[in-house]
This record gives sequence, structure tokens and C-alpha cells, in this order.
Amino acid sequence: MTSLPAHPTGTPHHDHTHDGTGCADVLDLDAQVFGGLLDAAVAVAVEHAPDAVRTVVDLGAGTGTGTRALARAFPRADVVAVDADAAMLDRLRAGLVGTGLADRVRTVEADLDAGWPEVGTADVVWASASLHHVADPARVLRDARDALVPGGLLVVVEMTATSPVLPDDAAHADLAAHLDSAAAQAGWNRYPDWTPFLTDAGLEVVDRREPTAVVPPGPAASRWAHATAARQRAHLADRLGPDGLAALDAVLAATTPTVPTDPTTTHPAAPGRAPGEHTVAARGGRIVWAARRPR
Repeated sequence: MTSLPAHPTGTPHHDHTHDGTGCADVLDLDAQVFGGLLDAAVAVAVEHAPDAVRTVVDLGAGTGTGTRALARAFPRADVVAVDADAAMLDRLRAGLVGTGLADRVRTVEADLDAGWPEVGTADVVWASASLHHVADPARVLRDARDALVPGGLLVVVEMTATSPVLPDDAAHADLAAHLDSAAAQAGWNRYPDWTPFLTDAGLEVVDRREPTAVVPPGPAASRWAHATAARQRAHLADRLGPDGLAALDAVLAATTPTVPTDPTTTHPAAPGRAPGEHTVAARGGRIVWAARRPR
């Protein structure tokens, strides 16, 4: 986690920029590789939710991985998926086809900076990797509290320590340290400890957990590592020293398919991996806060 000035004067980094389809692809790959971390976060919501959950609101639903997980975890609830990006919501709806969940999911296109969306009363509000993007999170948290039923639950999830992992004997195996420093300088995924924000919004913090995972090399980890490293190299190159760039290039070389699947990806020429040969693991983590509206 990249730290911020201490609350109450510190505010999260406000950044809505992304590159559309590329961002969505990486989000979907991240969800595929780190599905266990999503399960762990959803389990926190299930553990602390009210007894009868009728409505779940997913703030910043993105491509809908969390939306689908919440709909499965709360089989008697309707899920309202909120996002400011119409293309993301299109992708979310497409991802519901054939799941049996579409009848219980409603999408709302809304920018949280413009005010609280028309979502009605909620038993659970879920905000995964979205709260740090809003301009005034304190206001959004107060609005979320007001939308919750007495005893209702707000769950906030943020990503931590997400990077490809080269083998220990690789020339540049310390990639994570380089990326953490570069991302901090660039203000990527910047957020505070949400605990005092939640308390100030009139919510009672009932849980805070930090699940982590290292996913071993395999086809999914290779696809995720390649897409992630390509984006990191494109956006963080000016903040990475020679060792950091070399480590990213090593990831790209090790995860390049024998027949490239994305001809627009640019990185130094490399022979690529042989079919069935995967050497790059995936490291990730989450911080999960659960806070209840007092009865």
C-alpha cells in the first residue's frame, strides 16, 4: 500500500484515467489469476452481512467479476452494479450471459463525483479498488452509510503488492521492489488507511484483513504477467532505473507466446517461451475493511 499524509488532511489520489479495453483486459486477467483473493474478500462480506440481504450495491463495478461473485454469495439478493464507464458496463452485462445471474443484476451508469446514484436502500455496499478514485471519499462514505439499512455493511477492498515474480535465480528477481517504488512515485493505486474515514462517516469498523497470494507459474499467470508488465513498462518506464526496466523486459521475454497474441505489444526482441514452459509467478494481495451502520 502506498501511504498518504495522515487523516484528516490527507486525501486519496484522484485519477480516472485508463485505456479502455486494455484496462478491462488486465482487470479480467487479475480476477482470473487472483480469484482466491476475491473469494476471501467476499467471505468477509458474507460473514458480517445482515441476516437477510436483499440488495447489494457494487460501487465501481468495472467488468463485473465482483458483481458476479456477490450475486453468487448472496443468492437471494439483487445486485446493483454502478460504474461511470458505459463500455465497462457493456462488458459486465455480456459477462452475465449464461451465468443464470442476469435477472438479479441491474446496472447503473453514474459518476460518484457527481453525487450518490439512484440505487435505493442497500443491505451491503461493496467498493473494490474504486474508493480511492473519487474526489471526495468522505462524502461518498457518508452517502453509503445513509443508503445502508440499520445494521447494513460496507466493504472496502484495495489491492496491495501486485507484481510478476521472476524465479529466484533470475538476473533481476527483485522486480517487486522496483515496481513498488515506481508506482509510489507515480501515485498509482494510492490510498490511505480507510479506518478513520469509515469511523468519521458514522460506521463501526468490524473487520480488517490483508490476504495475500503467490500464484505459481502457469498459462493464466503468464498471460497476466505479460499484460501487467507491458502496461507497467508503458506507464512507469521513466520512473524505473535500468535494473527495473531489465526486470520488466525479462518478464515480457519469459511470457511472450511463441505466436504473439497481441501484435501491438512492444518490448525488446526475445525468443519467447516454448509451448508449455511457464516460469513467471504472480504475487498479489488485498486489504479488506468491513464496517457496519449502527442499528
